[in-house]
Amino acid sequence: MKKINLRAYYPDYYNTDYIIEVPDEVMDTMQEAERKENAYQRRKFRHKAYYSLDRNDGIEHDTFYQALTPQDICEQQELMEQISIAISQLSEKQARRIHAYYFHGMSYAEIAEREGVHRSQIMRSVNKALANKAVILKNYR
Repeated sequence: MKKINLRAYYPDYYNTDYIIEVPDEVMDTMQEAERKENAYQRRKFRHKAYYSLDRNDGIEHDTFYQALTPQDICEQQELMEQISIAISQLSEKQARRIHAYYFHGMSYAEIAEREGVHRSQIMRSVNKALANKAVILKNYR
C-alpha cells in the first residue's frame, strides 16, 4: 500500500492535505495516467497545437459545415423542384425504383426482392430512368 495526498489530485475539492493509503495497482494506474497526460502536454507544446476542434463550442461544426447563403438555398430548392418534376414525368415503375434506390438507399437486390423481379430488371429500369431524367432536366436548364 502506498500513500497519496488527495489534495495533489483534487485541488479544487481539498483545501488541506488529505493523505490516504491506496493499493499498489491503483497507484500504478494513477502514475501511468499522469505520465500520459504530461506526454500529451509536451507533444502539444512541441507541435504548437494549442487548440482543439473537439471543444464542443461549434468550431468543428463551423469548419466542416459552412452555412448556406440565400443563393445556395434558392438553387437547392430550384434543383429539388426540377428533380421532382423530372421524376413525376417518369413511369410509375421507374419513379418508384429511382425513389427507392436514391432516396431510401436500397440496393438493387433489395428492390428486386421487394417487387418480386430479377435484379437485372431493376438495374435496367433505374438506368433507363436516369437517361430519361437527364433528357427531362436538360429541357429545364
